[in-house]
Amino acid sequence: MEEKMNESTPQRPEGERTVDAPLVTIDLPRFMEQIKKEPAWLNGPRNAITVFKSERLRLVLIALHSGAELPTHAADGTISVQVLEGYIQFTTDNESVELGEGQVVTLHEKIPHSVLALEESLFLLTLAPAVKPV
Repeated sequence: MEEKMNESTPQRPEGERTVDAPLVTIDLPRFMEQIKKEPAWLNGPRNAITVFKSERLRLVLIALHSGAELPTHAADGTISVQVLEGYIQFTTDNESVELGEGQVVTLHEKIPHSVLALEESLFLLTLAPAVKPV
């Protein structure tokens, strides 16, 4: 298996990291600290760091300022959202749930949903892309 790396950029000087390898260790507390120091967070409503990315699984740490929203969209795979800090509202066409630290919601593919930060929040998005027919 080929290791995949993200490289540093002016926007993310601490960006060099392994995002796919036979074994990837992810230091979430370090990324949670880093995400709040970057220009996207300091100057905008949100920030995100992809901490793992393969064909079958993606992990993205997302930070939202209070009142920030990820507008309605649909994922091409099953997702889970695990709140690490703060409080969010996760909404589909049929229902809405409020989640705090340590809570998780899951959702099947192609279901429209949105996320609203009820307070400054960090959550881990896990996406398992749908398997493409051969």
